[in-house]
Order: sequence, then structure tokens, then C-alpha cells
Amino acid sequence: MAYPGAASVIEALAADIGDTVYIDVAKWHLYLKDTSLHKTLAEKFYPMVTDSDLSETGVVEVLQSIPVKLGGGRRSLPLSDLIPIQCQVDLLDILERHRSEF
Repeated sequence: MAYPGAASVIEALAADIGDTVYIDVAKWHLYLKDTSLHKTLAEKFYPMVTDSDLSETGVVEVLQSIPVKLGGGRRSLPLSDLIPIQCQVDLLDILERHRSEF
């Protein structure tokens, strides 16, 4: 069985993340596909997915490590603070689904 290349896996992962996960600001939902963050996340999660090193703690650590600038850069918050808990659960489900493809 041939495994897909890294670029195609990252692209598929980014598409799923972008369509499902959003930032919640004042009950406005900004889906990550409308930002560059879905690609960044896919690249960071790729090793976790392909090496079967996937954990909730690891996912949260990645989300915490990505700063999101607000107000023209006057403030910065970790991505984990902007994504609702249910979206984080959905994200973990997406990653597990992609991991099962390996």
C-alpha cells in the first residue's frame, strides 16, 4: 500500500481543520480556513499524526504555542484561548481520523 506524501497529507489535514475549527470572538465565528492558521496547525500536527504521537495534552500545547495578534498587534493571545472547547474536541477527532489513515 502506498502512503500519501507529506504535502498531500498536510493539505488534506489543513482543509479539514479549516472547515471545522474556528476562533470565537464575541460570538463571531472566524473559521481557520479564512486565516493562515489552518495551514500552520496542519504543519505542526503532521508529525503527531504520522508518528502516532497524538495526545490531548500535545494538541493543547501546540494551540498554546501559537500566538494570535489582536488589535493590530497591540495584544497577543494563545490560539488555545480563542478556540472553544468543543472545537478543540473536534480538532482532536480530526487528527485521530487522519492518524487512522496511516
